[in-house]
Amino acid sequence: MLKRTTYAKLKVILSVTVWLSIYSYTNLFAQDRFQEIEQKLNELASTTVSGLNGKVEISVNNVSIQEFLRGLAKVNNVNLNLDPTLDIKVINNFSNETFANVLLFLAREYNLDLSFVGSIISVSPYKQAIPLVKHFSKEIAISFDKTAGSLTMDLKGDSLPLVTKMITQLSNINVVWAPYLKEKIVTGYIQNMPFDLALSTFAFANDLAINKAEEGLYLIEKKIDLPQLSNRKTGAIRKGSETPYYDPSQLGKILLDVKETLDGEKLLTLDADEVNIKDIIKVVSQQLDIEYFLFANLNGSVTTHIVARSYEEFLSHLFKGTDYTFKKQNDLYLIGERKQEGLRVTKVVRLKYRSVENIVNFIPGNIKQGVEIKEFSELNAIVLSGSYPQIQEIEAFIESIDEVVPLVLIEVILLDIRKSKSTKVGLIAGLGDSTVSTQGTILPGFDFAFSSASINNFLSNITAGTPINLGKVTPNFYLGLSAIDNQDNANVRSVPKISTLNGHQASFSVGSQRFYSINQQSLIGTQNPVVQTTQQWNNVEANMSISIKPLVAENDQVTLEIDVQISDFIGDPPANAPPPSTNSQFQSLIRIKSDEMVILGGIERIEKSQSGTGIPLLSRIPILKWFFGSRSKSKSTTISVVFIKPTIIY
Repeated sequence: MLKRTTYAKLKVILSVTVWLSIYSYTNLFAQDRFQEIEQKLNELASTTVSGLNGKVEISVNNVSIQEFLRGLAKVNNVNLNLDPTLDIKVINNFSNETFANVLLFLAREYNLDLSFVGSIISVSPYKQAIPLVKHFSKEIAISFDKTAGSLTMDLKGDSLPLVTKMITQLSNINVVWAPYLKEKIVTGYIQNMPFDLALSTFAFANDLAINKAEEGLYLIEKKIDLPQLSNRKTGAIRKGSETPYYDPSQLGKILLDVKETLDGEKLLTLDADEVNIKDIIKVVSQQLDIEYFLFANLNGSVTTHIVARSYEEFLSHLFKGTDYTFKKQNDLYLIGERKQEGLRVTKVVRLKYRSVENIVNFIPGNIKQGVEIKEFSELNAIVLSGSYPQIQEIEAFIESIDEVVPLVLIEVILLDIRKSKSTKVGLIAGLGDSTVSTQGTILPGFDFAFSSASINNFLSNITAGTPINLGKVTPNFYLGLSAIDNQDNANVRSVPKISTLNGHQASFSVGSQRFYSINQQSLIGTQNPVVQTTQQWNNVEANMSISIKPLVAENDQVTLEIDVQISDFIGDPPANAPPPSTNSQFQSLIRIKSDEMVILGGIERIEKSQSGTGIPLLSRIPILKWFFGSRSKSKSTTISVVFIKPTIIY
């Protein structure tokens, strides 16, 4: 035995020596590692990465180290790669310090590793490689004499699982310990005792209990002492007593302990095994000196274990899942069936943050069954009427969802860039209702109408001194000549701001209207019908509408359901007909952080039109077509861009 003890001591000393060596090596390696990082940072700062010498002036409080380093790297133009597993909150204040020293400080403070590839610096958690060391387990002094069936143990702070394992291996008898005893440390000395007596003595010395389940199997559990019936006082309430109440006269077993807090509240600890509900209420109520009244015969048995609970909590757990409930009236507890009149409780539950509208639809059906629920919008509350335990359960659920709903402010920038160009060239001649005077514009575009007098004067001048007579035009004749080139550039920008609660849709629409007329003719009368013409004006809309539904998640992430619809007029409207229009629509589902901006659109619409009028055949002959016809050509380009920026407001 002495040699074993000496050998065990030597192994312990050797283990301690090895661990001290490892600890010293680890500290020395850490110093070398940081010196190497500092040297590499200084080399980069003096050669390729001058941003490491940039001065840092910043104060942060509970900020993610990834966001912190990403911002500093962007300001100082440093290529930085961050490990996505970094989950550290930093609280630091840096003033007039270089970026390189900040990196070195963070590596020391949070045990980070910096690796270098060219001018790229990678930051990741440091994973230290620890040399493998063989652990020497302590030898347990246990022996078993198979001939005599006796057991000898010399235990000094040994692990219960290891002790039972060695006993099982030596005796070939299964000794099993309860799972909650895996950390149990045992001590004791037993010499040449019979196996059963040795285990009982071992259990007694370590406040354990040995139960023999069957031949060849022993169970080790925590010891539970049940006092004798003669040790209790009927009807006495023990305040913090070590001897609990035990009543073996019941159908099962009841183990009850009552303690009184400093404020006078009585808390009970109860163990019951297959006890009738009525009997367990009777025993607990008598011990707590509580008055109760039964309206019905309580059927059924329960097995329960509760620790430090009040009487109302005890009843709530006892009646959960049954048809029974209770109600406290003054100091008397009324107990009976849930449906019984007089046991119903009515309570008003007011909401602090959420709206009472539709809150009833969110309450699970299994907990509101049998409870009457009504909304009281004037007080932003709901009225509950039913059994007390159910009302408590509904009230707890409402409290769990009654939280502040984020308000999302959405800034929308609508940008329309429009460019158009049109050309109109041609010659028009005709007869008017009256004499047309010579008039029009010459600059910036040529659009001029010649009267019959001007035309006759022109014909006379070109035939003067010749035998040719071209004649004259009638007084109502006119001639129009046009050559016009129009260009139009317009930028339309609108910045609406709309707010909505989380999960609710916000909409915005902007557009224009155009009107067109419809003429209808009808005959009035039969013998001498009269034609009556009526004119009706109708409108057509072209809008840009946006619908956005925000959904706020953790870390200020906002998911946006976006629906954009754009309609616009194109070309010149025909007479007495709706103007032509174009429609486009797109839907998107995106996720961005609060106060970040996303761009949508880039929708480009190009409209081209070309028209002409003239005399058949002549209007198609080159050169002559300019004298016997007129032509117009137009082209317009519209680009629509949408910028969206959500901001979470609590």
